[in-house]
Amino acid sequence: MQITVQGRGSAAVVLEALHVRVVNRAAPAADRGSVYVLDDGCGAGITPRFFSVDLDAHQSLVRSMPGDDAGTKIPAIDFPYRVSLQEPEVLVVSALNESCTCDWYLNLDWSSQGRTGTVRIDDNGRPFRSTSTKGLPGYRYDRVYHQPGRWVPIPAANLSGTGG
Repeated sequence: MQITVQGRGSAAVVLEALHVRVVNRAAPAADRGSVYVLDDGCGAGITPRFFSVDLDAHQSLVRSMPGDDAGTKIPAIDFPYRVSLQEPEVLVVSALNESCTCDWYLNLDWSSQGRTGTVRIDDNGRPFRSTSTKGLPGYRYDRVYHQPGRWVPIPAANLSGTGG
């Protein structure tokens, strides 16, 4: 998922930490369908920060990860980050799980001008739900490559560990 964080004014807001809270774990559903991927789009003018969350872990942690932004390698840079109205940050969080269906949300800790707080990031008041894609057929939408405008199969090895 991609999260854009921006201050409301010119005062700096320091993003202190990002935490995951898993509220339910269950076995993956027997009839899970297929995986469809739409990640071939263009980026904006902001270099994102990349994070990974292993939802299978007993204590899931958000970890800063190196990334790739349109062919440019991005190093893993952990918190804190500084944002304001003019200086946003884009956080890209990949939730991974192979053995469960998980309901979860994120908490973003911040501080500014002597105040602190936490913003809950969820699905319109509900936790996000991710399930294992292990063993499922996968397809990606080909926008510009070999078969533009069509769904093309993804080899199963490229789907391992991705949550949906």
